[in-house]
Amino acid sequence: MSATGPARESFIGEPIVPKPGTFDTAAMATGGPGLPRVFTWRGVEYEVGVVLRTWRTREPGVGMDSDYLYVRKHWYKVRTKSGEVMTIYFDHKPLGGRGKHKQRWFLFSQERLD
Repeated sequence: MSATGPARESFIGEPIVPKPGTFDTAAMATGGPGLPRVFTWRGVEYEVGVVLRTWRTREPGVGMDSDYLYVRKHWYKVRTKSGEVMTIYFDHKPLGGRGKHKQRWFLFSQERLD
């Protein structure tokens, strides 16, 4: 709790634009999406200072054994170098029509102090 009140998480649900060349190559070498260390949201550039938490959500694999679970999203709760706490995710199976660029990185939520 801070002097201004407890943190409140606000849903955002908007795409972010990762800065090329800032992806976590160590995670990519092990098959992960590689969290971008710098991204732009609503025209503002943010730099990840620290990763607070990571997790994955899964869904049943299509046409496979029912015990198989496919990783659908990789989630990251981060604190930016400017102090924002944000939850972002990488979607392995983004929505989008044929021939359209499919956005894969999204800002799910941001914590705000009341």
